[in-house]
Amino acid sequence: MSAPPEPLRDVIARHGLSASKALGQNFILDRQLLARVAAIPGSLNGQRVYEVGPGPGGLTRALLDAGASVVAVERDRRCIPALAELQKEFGDNLQIIQGDALEIEERAVAGEGAHVVANLPYNVGTALLLKWMSGEWPPWWRSLTLMFQKEVAERLVAQPGSTAYGRLSVAAQWRALPRIAMTVNRSAFVPPPKVTSAVVHIVPAQQPRDVRPRLMERLTEAAFGQRRKMLRSSLKQMTGALEAAERLGIDTRRRAETLSIEEWISLARALSD
Repeated sequence: MSAPPEPLRDVIARHGLSASKALGQNFILDRQLLARVAAIPGSLNGQRVYEVGPGPGGLTRALLDAGASVVAVERDRRCIPALAELQKEFGDNLQIIQGDALEIEERAVAGEGAHVVANLPYNVGTALLLKWMSGEWPPWWRSLTLMFQKEVAERLVAQPGSTAYGRLSVAAQWRALPRIAMTVNRSAFVPPPKVTSAVVHIVPAQQPRDVRPRLMERLTEAAFGQRRKMLRSSLKQMTGALEAAERLGIDTRRRAETLSIEEWISLARALSD
């Protein structure tokens, strides 16, 4: 039986690492908690996983222990030596890319059908999610298992009429199925963030026919960018949007947060013609 892995606190100390506020880093040291996160997508045995922001490699090890082959993208050069130790242990099952995840062409490095599992840096989490939710469908990824601030997680799964419902809700729900898989107390992190976190699990659904993704993005950007205004004001800048809403029987005196996902799909479809 192999020896248990070195405590993450010791790995961090040995490499002189500290979480960078500028990079939005918060490290999780509890290996049991990390194993629970790695289990959320289901069996990863023989599966490819794409991880962003592995830091000292705690979640990376949990994914490798689950039988995955991992492509890990880390911007912080200080973390590369700790990850290289894991690579020495797990060989070809771990590929390390030192770079900015916002600039990576994921399909080229992770291939089709990879699971994305990441404790995302807080400062780029939303931007990465929107990147992965846009473009071609079905996407290159099979599932997303992502750690966010709980407030962001709640926006992803929010229902119409709630204060959390907005552009992120529509982006996550119009052609995918998001759920909050678990919450994580701030005390699990080093340093502890000011807020509770949550892990969101997202799987792609079928894209509604005759809807252009870029148009859906522009439509919701316009509407939720001025969410206190009625649609007749916020959608004025989009040619044909108000006329399409009226044709569909959508009252333009309503505000963006009152429209259901189905109504957003209908409106985007009408404008995609």
